[in-house]
Parts: sequence; C-alpha cells; structure tokens
Amino acid sequence: MIAFRDFALRRGERLLLSKVDLTLQAGWRVGVIGRNGTGKSSLFAAIQGELESDLGNLDIPNRVRMAAVAQETPALDDPALDFVLSGDAQVYAAIMAERAAVEAEDWEAVAECHHRLEELNGYDASARAGKLLHGLGFTADTHERAVKEFSGGWRVRLNLARALMTPSDLLLLDEPTNHLDLDAVLWLEQWLLKYPGTLMLISHDREFLDEVTTHTLHLHDGKAKLYVGDFTAFERQRAEHLRLQQITHEKAQAERAHLQSFIDRFSASAAKAKQAQSRVKRLAKMQGTEAVRAERALRVEFPASAKIPNALLRLIHADLGYGDHTVLNQVSFILEAGDRVALLGPNGAGKSTLVKSLVGELDLLTGERGGHPDLRIGYFAQHTVESLRKGATPIDHLMEIAPGVATQQLRDFLGKWNFPGDRAFESVDSFSGGERARLALAMIAWRRPNVLLLDEPTNHLDLDMREALAEALGGFDGAIVLVSHDRHLIGLVCDTFWRVADGVAQPFDGDLDAYAVWLRTRDSSNDGKAGKAAAAKAVAAAAAAPAPAPAPPAAKGPKTNPHKLAKAEARVAELESKLHTLDMDLADPTRYAGGGTNAAELARQREAVAVQLAVAEAELLALYEAA
Repeated sequence: MIAFRDFALRRGERLLLSKVDLTLQAGWRVGVIGRNGTGKSSLFAAIQGELESDLGNLDIPNRVRMAAVAQETPALDDPALDFVLSGDAQVYAAIMAERAAVEAEDWEAVAECHHRLEELNGYDASARAGKLLHGLGFTADTHERAVKEFSGGWRVRLNLARALMTPSDLLLLDEPTNHLDLDAVLWLEQWLLKYPGTLMLISHDREFLDEVTTHTLHLHDGKAKLYVGDFTAFERQRAEHLRLQQITHEKAQAERAHLQSFIDRFSASAAKAKQAQSRVKRLAKMQGTEAVRAERALRVEFPASAKIPNALLRLIHADLGYGDHTVLNQVSFILEAGDRVALLGPNGAGKSTLVKSLVGELDLLTGERGGHPDLRIGYFAQHTVESLRKGATPIDHLMEIAPGVATQQLRDFLGKWNFPGDRAFESVDSFSGGERARLALAMIAWRRPNVLLLDEPTNHLDLDMREALAEALGGFDGAIVLVSHDRHLIGLVCDTFWRVADGVAQPFDGDLDAYAVWLRTRDSSNDGKAGKAAAAKAVAAAAAAPAPAPAPPAAKGPKTNPHKLAKAEARVAELESKLHTLDMDLADPTRYAGGGTNAAELARQREAVAVQLAVAEAELLALYEAA
C-alpha cells in the first residue's frame, strides 16, 4: 500500500504537485497519465526516494521490494543473459559462486551453491532470463553477446528485462513501450497481466493502458486524481466529471447573480434591509465553484498535395539489404493513392529496411524501384529527431527548406503545429523529445508530400499529440506506409497490413486483433524454445558437480505438432505471395496487348491460387484451434 498525505512535490522552483491525498492498494495496476511536464517521472523519483517531498508525507512500507527500469546502461563486457540474471541479485550471486566453485573443482562449495539455489527456487532462473530476452525480441544467438555491443534501443530493452527479472512487490515502468516493436509490446502486456505485485505505469499508449491497467492516476494542473478503471474508463469518468462541474458552476453563478440583484435593489429599503442583509451573509458563505477550463485541443494538419497520381511507388521482385547481406527477398510492393499500409513484425526483421528502400535511401540489391514523376515523399525515420541542428530554431529549420518565404508565413505555419509566438525562435536544444518530433513532422508537412513513409513517429509524442497526428493522417489524401507500435494510431489510420518477418514481406489477411492472436498462437508453439540455450548452460554447469541439480519439470507442449503448424503457415505465406504477384501482373497494362490472351491466362491462374489459398487457410485455422 502506498499512501500520499497532503503530498506536495517541487522540481527546482516549479511546484509540480500539491495537496495530494490518495492511497494505492496492493495488487493494483495503475496507469499514471498527464501531459508532458505534469510531474509523472518526478513522482516515480519521489517513490524511489530520489526526490524529497516539498510538503506532506509519502508512506511506503519498508518491506516493499521495488523494481524500476534503469535510465542508463553501462558499456559492460557481461553477456546479455548474465546482465538480465543479475536483476535477481541473490540468485545471480549463487550462480556466480557455483561457477567459481566448479572452476576451482571445490565440489563441497558446489553442493552448498546447489542447496542455496534450491532455497531460492533459482534452478530455472537462467531459463526465465532467456524467456524474458526472447519475449523482448532477442534471438538466442544474442544472449551471450556483451552488453556493450548492443545499440541504445536494445540496451533499453535489456534494462527492461532486468527490471522484470528483479523480484518485486512494486514495479515502476516509465514509458516501457518506447523502443519496442508491436510484437514485444503484445508480449509485455501478457507478462504484466500475470505480474502479482503492484504496478505503476507511465505510458502514452492508450491501447496498452487499456489492456493492462485497473486504475488511472491523472496528473493535471498541480493535482492528482485517482480513477477506477483503464484509460477509456478514465476518459468517460473525466468527461462526466467536467460536465457536472460546469453545470454546478453555472447554477452557482446564476444564484450569485440573483442574490446580488436582490441586494442591489433592496439594500437601501428600510422594509427589506433585514432580508437584504441576510442575502449578503448567504452570498459571503457560498463556496466558489471553479468553471471548467477547456484544455487547448491540439490540432495539426498535412496540407493538400499539389498532385496525387494514382500509381505512386513500386518495388518489383526486389531483394533488399546491405552489401552482401540480404534482409528481404523478392519484395513486390505497389503503393497507390489512398493506400494506408501498416508494416507489422519484430525489430530487426526488415521493416525499416523496406521503408528505406521505398524512400530510395537504400539501393536495391536486385529488382526494380519505380516512382511517378510527380512523386513527393515525406519521410520520418527513427533518427529524424536527432538530426535537427543544434542551436537552431524552428524558424531556422523551416527557412532552410523554404528559402525566400516571408518570416510571418513561416510563423503562421509553425503556430498551427503548436509553436506559437516566441516558441518559433527558441533553440531546439531546450526542446523535449516530443517537441522535436513535432517540429520534424511540421517540416515534412511543409513540403506537401503525396506519400508519407513514417517509421515510429510516435516514440516521443504524448497522448494529445498522438491523437492530433492520427486525425491529421486520417485527413491526408495521399498514401501512407506506417511502422509503429501504437495500435491506436495504426487502427485509426491503416486498413492494410503487411507482415515483415523471416526474410519476406507479404500481405497479412486480418486486423490487429487477428495479428495478436496469430502471435500468441505462434509463441505457444515455440514456448519451449524460449530460454533453451540459457537452460542448457545451467544444466551443463550443474552436471560438473558430483550431485546434479534436479531438473525443472518439462513444459507441457501444445496438442498440435509445431512442425505441422509451421509447414501450414509456410504454405499459406507461399500462396499469399503467389496471389499478390499475380495481382501485380494483372495490374500491368502490357499484359492486355494482343487481345488480352496473356491476361486471361493470368486471371485463370489467380482464380486457381485463390481457391488453394482458401483451402490452406481453413487447414491452418483448424490447426490453430487444436493448439
């Protein structure tokens, strides 16, 4: 149980929170929300003892074990698996002691370590750590790589895995879905739903909040209010609360006006003086009811493109990759006006490679890339935010791409992207990640593209800006290719899905819910493989001792043969690829030359493949249901 008693919190000279009185019960999963700058991360710092309260008390039982994601990861030589294992300090110490004893051939010490591991239920620790790494997207061959060899985004995942490995009663997660792909987000949801302790979660992903949380703590205007339910429930309750507050305020104002009118009219009348005085006292005792102050709705827009040809961009039988390394094979992708395509798949599978190849930033290994002469691409990459010039202002950045345009016109445009007045002349060095991302999107909008290629545009955006972006993309009249882990944004913007995985990019027949089901089914068939290398390592170490440790019970496998399931999935994928290739061939005008006999033959082939695909999908569905 966590109790705030007349709690107030400052950060420097700024008062973030005041008069907070609330209690969080054990076992709750609390989503902490609010606009950027309202004090969410500072509240976590106070709970962890890193910040002192300005007033009041924050009561946390001394026995509560706390876990949180570290903000920095040192460049360690330790293997990734060991780094995650070290989250469970006692088990890790026992494992390291066992390794040292085995190397020293001190079998008595080895036996003592086995006894200690048994006391801590630590025999499956390596397997659990491996499973966490697997769920967060680390392949088995990376588990023994040194921490220092991973990039920044992957180190964030390592920190998250280590926090999840730490035994805890209270888990604090600050934006855990940043740097995760959709596959890892869906896995994390399921993990958190099984977490037995108290969870406090800061997130701007409303779908994630809806799936995970049981309560919502809203920080706004220096106050903290607790709501029962997920984010959607919070929105309903808050809207009703604001409606009732405004009604109460209007009634109070009407009564005040009525009393004041009586006082003004009869205060000088001897006959009514007593009644007037009574109303003066009543007016003085009336409590003020604050009017609802409407928060400024954030709205942005992408101006209409100058020209939007029908056939915009295409890749034909293209192999994509870097140098001698092929990431995706035989990609055939056609983008037409009005297309809204979301790319699904794990990080490292090739989504960014596909986007870079569409942009032309990455040369094709084989195949053809073609674009309409009037093609104008707006490209937001994961590194776009970091590429803004240090010391420059929003006006400077816009002038660079719009030379000769009047400053007032640029200011007006930036004002529409929430850089009003003097904000347009502030250095980007002082901007938050969300403000930098918003400026990068504004620069894309200025160019009036007819194709938007967006690779994780929401990583730094808060809920309000995400909603504004979704609305702006909904009104965009060109084509969109979107990579994002934000299901709410994908669901509002995209109607076509492509799965990028296992060296291929192909259409996915279904929506995001179907994709989540597909992922869970696939993961259940591979569940026994997660952490397999780690478990083997632990068994090998134990085997060196005179008395081997008892093996953990084997996990119960699915009813369906995983090899049969994989074969059926491959068959469906093959037929989907064939069908897509035939559709592209049928869209080629040259196929209709000479009376269209070639096109007629293609149409017959397409019909036959479509029938085969329907049969294959029915067989695959039957296997899924049996799993």
